Amino acid sequence: MAADNSLGGRLDDDDYPAYTMGRAAEMLGTTPAFLRAIGEARLITPLRSEGGHRRYSRYQLRIAARARELVDRGTPIDAACRIVILEDQLEEAQRINAEYRRAAKAASDSSDPGPS
Repeated sequence: MAADNSLGGRLDDDDYPAYTMGRAAEMLGTTPAFLRAIGEARLITPLRSEGGHRRYSRYQLRIAARARELVDRGTPIDAACRIVILEDQLEEAQRINAEYRRAAKAASDSSDPGPS
């Protein structure tokens, strides 16, 4: 039987919701209740299957793992979720800032006539 090329592409996609709640909890070493709690805190929003079951992507599992690290260190779930959200926002702001710096440098380099 030939492999389904579209399935292979989806399994390589970090955003493809490939994991059930039970499998995600098992992979993270946590409980489904933890996944529900971080969903309620709006840290991640799992997609729903046609039957209404939660499905998680690898990207969401990485975020959940970071929240779990904080909770394991004694941080309350709501605070852990807020920290992860702020870390993500900071990373994005730093990425955008680096892009602006590169663009400004490129513009400066192209307008600089150089030594005479």
